Amino acid sequence: MNGKGIGARIRAGGVDAVRGLALVPSMVLGLVLFCLTVTFLPLMIIGIGVLVVPVLVSATRGLANHARRRSEAWTGVRIAEPYRPRPHFDSGIPGVVQRLRWMLTDPATWRDLLWTLADLAVGLALAIMALGFIAEGVFGMLQPFLWKPITEAGDSGWYTFLKVDSDSRAVMAVFLGMAYVVVGFAIAPAMLKAHALFTRSLLAPTKKAEMLLRVAHLTDTRSAAVDASAAELRRIERDLHDGAQARLVAMGMNLGAAESLMESNPEAARQLLSETREASAKALHELRDLVRGIHPPVLADRGLGDAVRAIALESPLNVEVTVALSGRPPAPVESAAYFAVMEVLTNAAKHSGARNVWVDLRYRAGRLHIDVIDDGRGGASLNKGTGLRGIERRLGTFDGTLALDSPEGGPTTVTMELPCELSSPKTSPS
Repeated sequence: MNGKGIGARIRAGGVDAVRGLALVPSMVLGLVLFCLTVTFLPLMIIGIGVLVVPVLVSATRGLANHARRRSEAWTGVRIAEPYRPRPHFDSGIPGVVQRLRWMLTDPATWRDLLWTLADLAVGLALAIMALGFIAEGVFGMLQPFLWKPITEAGDSGWYTFLKVDSDSRAVMAVFLGMAYVVVGFAIAPAMLKAHALFTRSLLAPTKKAEMLLRVAHLTDTRSAAVDASAAELRRIERDLHDGAQARLVAMGMNLGAAESLMESNPEAARQLLSETREASAKALHELRDLVRGIHPPVLADRGLGDAVRAIALESPLNVEVTVALSGRPPAPVESAAYFAVMEVLTNAAKHSGARNVWVDLRYRAGRLHIDVIDDGRGGASLNKGTGLRGIERRLGTFDGTLALDSPEGGPTTVTMELPCELSSPKTSPS
């Protein structure tokens, strides 16, 4: 290993050791919340606990969620939220009671409380072990300067398993201390990862909770899919009524008028027939646009990669598309991905101030991954009404996800994932 690699590992070990120490304040706060909750639970009988316990449980959940986010950010260990969906509560005291019942009947609440207690008992050892080795090592490396004052103060002079009662023994303690420091830096990442895994064992959803959350998610996404389908049907009906249907009615009237004028005024009849021909061309164009909005022919014929490239060519931005797909996703997934990319590129052109956009499509681990990155001003949000929530709902119909990273000043990265299987590249999905 070269010097840069060793230096990087030392820095990583030092950072993780300090992070372990940074876990301690949240452990202490968790213990305080545990003690307060246990104290106020019996007081629900006289009414005080009814008002205070929900606040304490909410604070505990906030602390647990912070631990979940921190675990993923520091170690890559993802911990999903296990809480039941929040129902609608009545106003006033009945609503307070309903909220309390909802919290206390959720098994995740009691697992959070168990975590606050266990984290101080077990998690503390995992969190500070690496820093303890480093601190003990530094103490050993200082033995040449400390052993005499320590022994003169009446201490036995033992440094771990080495009795330091001479300069030569103090030198030995220096080397032993250096070994402890090396061990501390070496085990720091593993200890932090072990703490994250321990946290996941208590804060992750149980199998039953995962099933309930899965059912709730499917219910929401399927309801959204039904609403979206109904809205799409209304849009198609409106477009047909206001566009092609109106033109077809006008064409019928023109043909009737032309028929009655054929003998008395042939010139007027020819003029009407010419107008009818132009109207038929416009109606055909509108019908093609309507069909293209439902399922673009290029998507059906050429697949997702070429369809996205076609969008890129029509975009006012400089769009670079990279495709690494060994086959084709199912047609509904292809369609959802196509329109999601189209919407993101439209948003980038309208709101981002970007000049360049990079679109990356690839398939790995059973999921279609799509990254759309622009060099705009950033500051995008899922709550700003830019259509990203609609994309999220569209993808959610297929258990897909959307993640947005858009700091002020840019760049903006939209990451979309859709679980699916790819067909043979030679097989066009029907």
